[in-house]
Amino acid sequence: MTIHQTRGRFPRRRARAVLVGVAAAAVVLTACGGSRPEGGATTVGVTDDSVKIGGHFPLTGVAAPGYSEIPTGAQAYYDYVNAAGGVNGRTIDYLVRDDGYDPTKTSTVTNELVLKDKIFAMVGGLGTPTHGAVVDFLNDEEVPDLFVSSGSLAWGEDPAEKPWTFGWQTDYESEGKVIGQYVEKNFPDAKVGLFLQDDDLGADGEKGLRQYIDGQIVETVRYTSGNTDVAPQISALQSSGADLVIGFNTPSYTALSQLTSLKLGFEPQWFYTNVGSDATLVGSLLARFSEGAVKGGASSLDGVLTTKYLDTVDDTDSEWIKLWTKVWEQEGDDQPLTNYRVYGMAQAYTFVQALQAAGKDLTRQGIVDALEEQGGDFEGPMVAPFAYSKDSHMGTTGMRVASLDGAKVVPETEVEVTEIGDNPIEPDSSDAGKDAPPSSGIPGKD
Repeated sequence: MTIHQTRGRFPRRRARAVLVGVAAAAVVLTACGGSRPEGGATTVGVTDDSVKIGGHFPLTGVAAPGYSEIPTGAQAYYDYVNAAGGVNGRTIDYLVRDDGYDPTKTSTVTNELVLKDKIFAMVGGLGTPTHGAVVDFLNDEEVPDLFVSSGSLAWGEDPAEKPWTFGWQTDYESEGKVIGQYVEKNFPDAKVGLFLQDDDLGADGEKGLRQYIDGQIVETVRYTSGNTDVAPQISALQSSGADLVIGFNTPSYTALSQLTSLKLGFEPQWFYTNVGSDATLVGSLLARFSEGAVKGGASSLDGVLTTKYLDTVDDTDSEWIKLWTKVWEQEGDDQPLTNYRVYGMAQAYTFVQALQAAGKDLTRQGIVDALEEQGGDFEGPMVAPFAYSKDSHMGTTGMRVASLDGAKVVPETEVEVTEIGDNPIEPDSSDAGKDAPPSSGIPGKD
């Protein structure tokens, strides 16, 4: 596959497409199965009664634990919406492909989704290194690339560079800033070590952290996803004298870093990104990776610090968790509701709002325009507002610091918001996440 870089909303490839457009029109109209909402124009993946979307996820491989549950949550919510009549009379047809958290496979399955399955949009494609392999292709093909399951700055900081791509969760730089400010205030004398995935997950997180605690950092180590031997990295952190370690890493590497630290007798205060801090999952991975030598369980991460931008399954009084529980009981399987399934449902809820905002005459350009014009005002389960506008395709803008107590994620701060760069961190004054969901469980429908 050839990856093309696009610098604006209308790539150069459109010019030559126009030359063959008339000759190909009849073929396209019969092959794509699309609707004709705008003066006869066909929208790929859209019919009068359905819209087809796709997503790439690691259903197998090192990143499958936890992450493979996200599309099951999204599917349950789409089924719930479909059972109520869909959006603007259209049901949502959701195609999920396994990329094994391997960028080469991501390219293959994305090609299939776009060129063979002819999806309307990519929704929730997961992973920083994996989605990075296909983001330019999606933009070159003018496929809406919505709500990437990753907090990389690459998805939303420059809409002119990637006009079809939108982030969703709080970006890693902003998370790094929130963590850095907390450490600066509460651990001013700590010697800080950084344990980072060697891609934008780690790099963006480090960028935010160094704005606040650059002078406290005594060692920085990086790992390559797929290499499960992190003993050299943990040994380097221990030798540096670090007594507080911040990890921007995935769940498997939280478990690997904990297991290796146990073997070395290294006991710093740990502070993990929310990406890698699900205590129930990490506890099960600890037991598996140690072949039973470590008991595991959610209590394995007791006392660890993290961040939080969504209510979690332990928030049993949350009206949003009550909704997700209802949806899962109605449309899910016999597996338990997890925080990853909650993530998938919340993401799907945002996509349903985007479809509603785009209107009955659904087009690819129309949903991008709707997000830029209305997305910043979307309501839902996120604890902070979205940044969506013509100037930013970043996702939600804030989070709170929390600590882990078994499976509970205990808030340590109020929600704080910020923008990327050297913009300050401020208390959130919005109503984001505070209102109960509509009684129907579907945005805009009481």
